[in-house]
Amino acid sequence: MSTVRVALGQQNYTVGDIAGNERKIEDGIHRAREANADLVVFSELALVGYPPQDLVKRTAFVDAQRDALDRIAAETTDITALVGFVARNPEPYGKEVQNAVAVCRDGEVTGQTEKRLLPTYDVFDEDRFFQPATRQSVHALPDGTELGVSICEDAWNEPDVWERPEYDEDPIEDLVDAGADLLVNCSASPFYGGKGAFRERLFGAHANDHGKWLVFVNQVGANDELVFDGRSFVVAPDGTIACRLAAFEEDFAVYDVPLDVESPATHDVADEPATGPAEIRSALALGIRDYVRKTGFENVVVGLSGGIDSSITAALAADALGPENVLGVGMPTRYTSDASEIDARELAENLGIDFLDLPIENTFEAFERELTPILDETPGVTEENVQARIRATTLMAIANEQGRLLLATSNRSELAVGYTTLYGDMCGALAPIADCPKTFVYDLARHLNEHEETIPERVIEKPPSAELRADQTDEDDLPPYEILDSILAGYVDEGQTTDELVESGHDREIVERVLSMLHRAEYKRFQAAPVLKVSPKAFGVGWRYPLAANYEGVLSK
Repeated sequence: MSTVRVALGQQNYTVGDIAGNERKIEDGIHRAREANADLVVFSELALVGYPPQDLVKRTAFVDAQRDALDRIAAETTDITALVGFVARNPEPYGKEVQNAVAVCRDGEVTGQTEKRLLPTYDVFDEDRFFQPATRQSVHALPDGTELGVSICEDAWNEPDVWERPEYDEDPIEDLVDAGADLLVNCSASPFYGGKGAFRERLFGAHANDHGKWLVFVNQVGANDELVFDGRSFVVAPDGTIACRLAAFEEDFAVYDVPLDVESPATHDVADEPATGPAEIRSALALGIRDYVRKTGFENVVVGLSGGIDSSITAALAADALGPENVLGVGMPTRYTSDASEIDARELAENLGIDFLDLPIENTFEAFERELTPILDETPGVTEENVQARIRATTLMAIANEQGRLLLATSNRSELAVGYTTLYGDMCGALAPIADCPKTFVYDLARHLNEHEETIPERVIEKPPSAELRADQTDEDDLPPYEILDSILAGYVDEGQTTDELVESGHDREIVERVLSMLHRAEYKRFQAAPVLKVSPKAFGVGWRYPLAANYEGVLSK
């Protein structure tokens, strides 16, 4: 029986940190060699981090990581390593660089595979940067085993899985036709809820269709808006997961791949990953932690209103960074209820974070006096927004003075319809829950309270309110969140039309109003903080609608 001992190096890389990423990869090679592995596999663009974006247009950057690759290759004595890097395009036309995986062995780079399918949808824009490969070849290990190496998207065109495939070619099938004995996919596959299970089904279909063992190594960690969940695995020819690494953390495993066997005799499978709120909680905590630390910060500040959104944001921050690195700030005005002030303090105590009480009523009154010549006699949205912007100024002053990052607290429902104040509660370096619908925010709260009361129960039970005017509730201005979130899910996530939403049971007037609010708020979202992506269609880099546009044509049907 032919067996290949494969090490899976699931690592957390920082974009642009060539030296740091190089050290991680070299450490992985040494660990794999100590485990007597024949092959060690790292993720897509491991050497530069994913996505490197316009960094690849800098000659000095590309040259530096190529020099680092030579140093990494020098460490590959008695082992083969697959390392993602940026390759120069040897042709005199096209993009200058390619997304590639180097085959390193015996102290040098002995070959490489370039990515063929370059995604240009949702959060991906690889065709802007890279030249696609036009062919693929296999690479032989010293024992004669032929490796069929692919890069992320190259494996996402399995015809049996997609109703309408994105591409008219199947690189995995081509590798099998070229004589691959073992399939390997190096990926930087961003997370969204439920994607892990789909990924295993997709790669299981490849393995089963071709009767081949398949090794999948994914990046873990977070870079800007994207969270990478890891969950690297080895899948047998019968589609069985033989080895799975942990979710949302660095991990390493060695698995003996029996090429002549169709189903695994041994399993090295991490615990089945959590789903639902538990999974999203882990993703958001990782996203916060990496964003803060990879930008060179340690501490954050969160405005605590006593409401559900700020409570969840603070709880996630404490989970991600440790409570000692989180400051909550209460900023009451005449409209803030006593209950909200009590709830904000109780939350801070439950989390073990510092709490600062800074009433802004005097500042609000000063603004009202100064703006008297332009304000109507009846208070309205202007006065409400002034309060939100005073709070943002206060929080940014604290952030500047104490070297903290400000976390925005808007949820997806509010961001969708513009029920959030530009230059007010939208202020922040990161918006952790802005891809979580309001109804799901409550699910997160109940999850956090499963074992002990973290979020005060009154915060969950009371009607949501911005408390910017007397006796205000969100439903004064919006449909109930159950209805709002259902309409948004149908339109944003599923691509339903107005007519289809009405046919599904929604009131036409409400649908038209919600969708009108959605597109009128494009200019706000354009200026919003980065949104941690946890759904298939998040606002942010993957949502691209024009600002100065007429949407009547898409809203009326």
